[in-house]
Amino acid sequence: MASNFTQSLSANRAGCAGCYLRHFCLSADLNDAETEIFSSHIVSQRRVPKGEILFRAGDPLDTLFITRLGSFKSSVLNENGSEQVTDFHMTGEVLGAEAIPTGYHICTVTALEDSEICSLRYRELETFCDRDLKIARQFRLLLGRKIVAAHQNLLILGCTNSTQLLASFLLNLARKFEARGFSKSEFVLRMTRGELGSFLGLKLETVSRTLTHFDELNLIEINQRHVRIINLEGLKAVAKESGRAKRKTSQE
Repeated sequence: MASNFTQSLSANRAGCAGCYLRHFCLSADLNDAETEIFSSHIVSQRRVPKGEILFRAGDPLDTLFITRLGSFKSSVLNENGSEQVTDFHMTGEVLGAEAIPTGYHICTVTALEDSEICSLRYRELETFCDRDLKIARQFRLLLGRKIVAAHQNLLILGCTNSTQLLASFLLNLARKFEARGFSKSEFVLRMTRGELGSFLGLKLETVSRTLTHFDELNLIEINQRHVRIINLEGLKAVAKESGRAKRKTSQE
């Protein structure tokens, strides 16, 4: 199960038609010819080594990316110069769409592991969408899924305490793995605990302490970054708790 994100980077290079993630990027009503047309706008499939920056905040938008294999993080710099993680991205997710309104990226995207992306020339794709309604609908579908993912993040970040935050995050991650055909009960956290804490607004120590607490309650088993959910219903119950205490980031 540790290889969810690290399947062979040489597999399925036959374009969209042969990609196992086709159902994430392409709607079922596209026929083979239309799929080939969409695929022709993928400029390249290239590897992105762990730690490599795909694009930086302030870079102009010329390309959209789809995560084909691996995972990425989005981040911005706070006023004090420290990194604030704003999102994590899995296979099948679009990268760079936040730049569409202004033409410039507002965050920096970095590979969390050895990954692979598909690149789409944005201006060419935009022009093609004006001519082909099905491709235009497909593009809207990709962007719509991004909005849904952002909404799910807001629900997670609206939790009131660290246990709810971590439980909700793990459950959302489990759902994403299941949607991609992987196990929903056993997976690897590709982000560090510090990066996870930055995203959730928690200190590293709080993240570690809460994950250990889940382990002690037999909700999960955790070995470094490897997570196995033992009691799914119990974890859901923790996520649904309506704790009255407001999250105090100064203490957590």
